[in-house]
Amino acid sequence: MLVHVLLFDAGQDSEGIHSLELSGHTVVLMFENSDDAERYAGLLEAQDFPTPSVEALDREEVVLFCREAGYEARLVSEGFVPKTEEERLMLAPPSANRDVSNWQDGDLDSPQEQVDRDSSDLDAVRRRLEGLL
Repeated sequence: MLVHVLLFDAGQDSEGIHSLELSGHTVVLMFENSDDAERYAGLLEAQDFPTPSVEALDREEVVLFCREAGYEARLVSEGFVPKTEEERLMLAPPSANRDVSNWQDGDLDSPQEQVDRDSSDLDAVRRRLEGLL
C-alpha cells in the first residue's frame, strides 16, 4: 500500500522528512489520501515553513524507516476524524513551529515541529523502493 509523506528537498543530499513531536515521541505522518497530504503541506507553507513535496512511498518501507530511526509512524486514513487535541495535529500543524530557517545546517531548537535530515536512511529507503520497481 502506498502512503504519502512530506519531504523537504526531496532527492537532494539535504532531504528530510516532516515529523511532529507528540507526547515525547517523534511521529512521521503517513497520509492515505494524497489530497490530505497536499492540504497539510499547504498549511505548513502558510506558516512560513519550508514547502515540502508530497511523495508516495510504500507504507511498510516508511514504517521500517521510522522503526530504525526510533520514530513512530502514524497513518492518517482517508476521512480521519480526530478525537483528541493531539490527533488534531495530524490534520493541521501546530501554530508554534520549530525554527527551521537553517534546518539544513542541523541547527534546530524547538521541540514542536521536527525535520529530520538523516538522508542516509532516506536514501536506503529509496534504494529499497527502487528495487521493488
